[in-house]
Amino acid sequence: MAEIIQKDGTWIFDGDALRLTPGRDKGVSLLRRELGELVVPLGALAGVSVEQGKKTGRLRLRLRDGADPLLLATGGRLTEPHDPYQLVVESDRYGVAEYFVDEVRNALLLDQVPSGPVDRYLLPGPSVPLTASAGDGTASFDGEQVRLEWNWKTEDAKAAAGARTIGVPDIAGVEWHPAVGLENGHLRFTVRRAPTKAPPKYDPNAVELWGFKKDPLMALVAAAVQARLPHPAAAAAAPPEDVVPPQHDALLRRLRELGELHRDGVLTDEEFTMAKQAVLRNL
Repeated sequence: MAEIIQKDGTWIFDGDALRLTPGRDKGVSLLRRELGELVVPLGALAGVSVEQGKKTGRLRLRLRDGADPLLLATGGRLTEPHDPYQLVVESDRYGVAEYFVDEVRNALLLDQVPSGPVDRYLLPGPSVPLTASAGDGTASFDGEQVRLEWNWKTEDAKAAAGARTIGVPDIAGVEWHPAVGLENGHLRFTVRRAPTKAPPKYDPNAVELWGFKKDPLMALVAAAVQARLPHPAAAAAAPPEDVVPPQHDALLRRLRELGELHRDGVLTDEEFTMAKQAVLRNL
């Protein structure tokens, strides 16, 4: 077992998984404290490294693409204070950090863990229920529905529409963007059959973010929802919802024709039942 304890947090590797626990130091970000302890299976890792500076360095984990819903929902836009896969290391602990890296790398080699993308989530995402308030609204998620409520800073037309409740089956995608410079950020849900290109300020399915302390907590909501959506690899392999395979379409037409023949008396009840069952076996 390898272990490194720092003010920023504690990382423990037992050969099968890494346990990442945020520290209690005041410099630890609100997002990492709210996210809590993470257990990362060895199979989710693509690599590990240590970077040494004059006073402090960093341990960094690199996860396989698609393994973590948090990284998917944030698109790699989490800055260093909020990234749970980085650990600030004091210079007098560089030797321990290097030993930790060697242990993890050796395990990756022994288990022949590939570094390529995965087609399913290997981490569960943040626990639910959870609620975050930032920018122009509050986002809550109970595992089945997202609820968006507005505050006094919300644009008038958006607020007038009232609170929004969106079920997971109606969500096609979710994304979190931090505020950068003069550009505001957002938490946005793409709703099936109701897409919008409106800016987050006017989008009833988005919370606009202005770069304040609690903005990163919206990333936890995004990640919890992402964990309950189909994995992008599976979604990419599936045909679009509005595309019906030609054979399937032909069989549906045949069923309609049989129904019409039955209603017109051309087919008896027995003939209709036998013909319908033959078609259904091919669906």
